[in-house]
Amino acid sequence: MMKEKLRCLSLVLYLAFINSVFAQSWEPAGNHIKTRWADQINPACPLPEYPRPQLQREGWLNLNGLWNYAILPKGSALPGQFDGKILVPFAIESSLSGVKKKVGVENELWYHRSFTLPESWRKNRVILNFGAVDWKADVWINDLKIGSHQGGYTSFSFDITPYLIKGAEQILVVRVWDPADKSFQPRGKQVSDPHGIWYTAVTGIWQTVWLEPVGLNHITGLRTIPNIDRSTVSIIATTGTSDLSSLVEIRVLDQGKVIASGRSVTGQEVLLGLTDAKLWSPESPKLYDLEAILIVNGQPVDRVKSYFGMRKISTKRDADGIYRLQLNNKDYFQFGPLDQGWWPDGLYTAPTDEALRYDIVTTKSLGFNLIRKHVKVEPARWYYHCDREGILVWQDMPSGDRGPQWQTRQFFNGQEAVRSKESEDHFRTEWKSIIDMLISNPCVVSWVPFNESWGQFKTVEITEWTKSYDPSRLVNPASGGNFYPVGDILDIHHYPDPEMTLYDGSRACVLGEYGGLGLALPGHLWVEDRNWGYVEYKNAEELTTAYIEMAEKLKKLIPSGFSAAIYTQTTDVEIEVNGLMTYDRKVIKPDLEKIRQINLEICKSLAGN
Repeated sequence: MMKEKLRCLSLVLYLAFINSVFAQSWEPAGNHIKTRWADQINPACPLPEYPRPQLQREGWLNLNGLWNYAILPKGSALPGQFDGKILVPFAIESSLSGVKKKVGVENELWYHRSFTLPESWRKNRVILNFGAVDWKADVWINDLKIGSHQGGYTSFSFDITPYLIKGAEQILVVRVWDPADKSFQPRGKQVSDPHGIWYTAVTGIWQTVWLEPVGLNHITGLRTIPNIDRSTVSIIATTGTSDLSSLVEIRVLDQGKVIASGRSVTGQEVLLGLTDAKLWSPESPKLYDLEAILIVNGQPVDRVKSYFGMRKISTKRDADGIYRLQLNNKDYFQFGPLDQGWWPDGLYTAPTDEALRYDIVTTKSLGFNLIRKHVKVEPARWYYHCDREGILVWQDMPSGDRGPQWQTRQFFNGQEAVRSKESEDHFRTEWKSIIDMLISNPCVVSWVPFNESWGQFKTVEITEWTKSYDPSRLVNPASGGNFYPVGDILDIHHYPDPEMTLYDGSRACVLGEYGGLGLALPGHLWVEDRNWGYVEYKNAEELTTAYIEMAEKLKKLIPSGFSAAIYTQTTDVEIEVNGLMTYDRKVIKPDLEKIRQINLEICKSLAGN
């Protein structure tokens, strides 16, 4: 952390002359509520932390900060002038962007900034990295278009070395088009007309942009899969080279000491044995450090740092014949909130890394052991915090295309909704990219391709592909959706009270959503005059009592077959006031200690089975 802060300080000093005047004039836009972290943002270097903890290099340059922006009709040429300054990486619709404007399907958002590379990078290749841009991004370096990317939730990179001008200031331009709910793309809960459970559309750069120097040959990815039954860990490093003389050396460290190591040809598995390995769990989130070194002609040419956890997620019948979720070969009831990941000031982007971590820490302090990340994918650092703090994650695919198309029978093997080839292809591409990005995070224990019936298509095919691509995790085919006999989990939704309306003796049965208990607190509302919850209460005491009553009902259903449950939800979001916390994170609404106690009882309900 100290290195990251020093690196950010160096960047601030490096760009101070350019940014100082603009940084002084930046301020959040609009009059909506804000979190306490909004006042802690340094506009010269927002979100200064290294953005990719599982593939980390020492040298890098953060490009977050104030960029020029322009909104122009779709199809316009590069702008000759700009509308003003925008704070990257906050979406233009957000308060923290300093702009708070809509873009819409008929327009494109243009970004522009300059940068100068450190002299020490002169002999390196330079990689330009984007954490995420929603939705279609085109990129120019020094007036040359170098590439495009479609997909709002995954990272992408370009080797910009051939397009750099020696000894000069470099110009970076990004054009973004985002049709939001006017097209097929995965978008989660973004809509052009926010209402009810649908929220403000998010356009443009919403995660960190950064540069890093690498060699011609360098490591591009790590895939780490533990096997606690065999006491092994499998690591595959991908690289930007096909040189047959190149090797990858993997080292596993515990408290700075190398405890296992091995080598392979690039792209091949390194399988390491870990005797007496400490297992990762929410109760004991043990992480091992990892180093990967690329060796060409006997010389190290690249080195990255990472980490992993030894844990196993599975299902197994108990003594009563009920399929139970297991963690590390023991029955383990998974219980946590539906987490939307929205912020009143940053929308899709948390104001600071501390804020990003806060929701996770608070969730665990409430006695939960699980988070369902709902139709959104977070920045890599969110999963890093889940790994470190110790909390399980169900990862949804962000929904898109058409809205709910409920089928008449609950178990259905007939014709599903038909999506266009372009829509199907993009779903598959982005879903694979999401899995690739998160496959080494021990916190992620279940993939959820569909929520309810939102855009649900070819459920059997998508579920079977997901399971075959990552057999180390469970697949929940459609949380609360149209049910097909496939995957590891049957997931029903029932509001507000928990009820078991379906049971499947061949899969684990879970309550994927319930609750939604609302309490509107004046002074902490997105809007004052139109708020709703599935059920609304007048004060914290009423809310706490209702929560505990529902929790007691849930406890009684666990012996009958439930193996997990998701309570709606972590925070209020816009006009939705179903949160355990207010949207601005300033108030935990129910009695924390009472909620924590009942939650811990639920989480421990299968202990000893």
